[in-house]
Amino acid sequence: MASANESPGQTESTRFDAVAGALERLRDLHAVHEPLDAVLQRLAESARDVIDGADAVSVTRLEDDKACTAAATDERVVQIDEAQYAVGDGPCLEAARTKQPVRALVHEARERWPDFAEAAELLGVRSYLSAPLLIDEDGDGELVGALDVYGQTDNAFDPLDTGLLWVLTIAASSTIGIWGRLRQASDVIDQLDEALTSRAEIDQAKGVLMALHAISAEEAFERLVKMSQDSNTKLRDLSRQLLTSLRNA
Repeated sequence: MASANESPGQTESTRFDAVAGALERLRDLHAVHEPLDAVLQRLAESARDVIDGADAVSVTRLEDDKACTAAATDERVVQIDEAQYAVGDGPCLEAARTKQPVRALVHEARERWPDFAEAAELLGVRSYLSAPLLIDEDGDGELVGALDVYGQTDNAFDPLDTGLLWVLTIAASSTIGIWGRLRQASDVIDQLDEALTSRAEIDQAKGVLMALHAISAEEAFERLVKMSQDSNTKLRDLSRQLLTSLRNA
């Protein structure tokens, strides 16, 4: 893993400036129109760029009590994440479980998290920092995952890095929450649009049957329903087929 931070160290001022820039990118309204994995990839790259000593970053996503790596700036660190998922323990999962940041030196974690430490050391990771991703709706702090930072030097991360990562996860959690609400709203709009389209097509098909057979609207609808049942075809699809056949006649 090659470090994204080429300078020997950043001043506190430049580190705060970098976080401010990252927050601005996370607030980008275009993010809500991206797939969630793209939003999480943006988060991972932002964390790598602003956390001094970060060589790679991944995002753990928790869904239905299962963990997976949804984004990573270096695919090799996915192996470290998966070592934790396989045994159900490690600093990443502890950060998620306790809803608190976890900072660790890999060589000190051998007894506590042996599978994580072995996988990390194989890839040259010596320091680790993780913070939970929470969506705080109605104060319940729903857990959605964790942000995981890897460093190749001892003591790569200090308490300020922990604080900066915490700020990033709070902003990211807000973005994820907004993304979820807007996606739900978009789905509802799509469903309503489909329902209105279906209703219009059914009404048109009724009108065709009324004209062809000189029957009432109620009788035309009853015929459509019977045709739908006899052919095991949804009423919407049957109406669409009827209208298409008439256009092509």
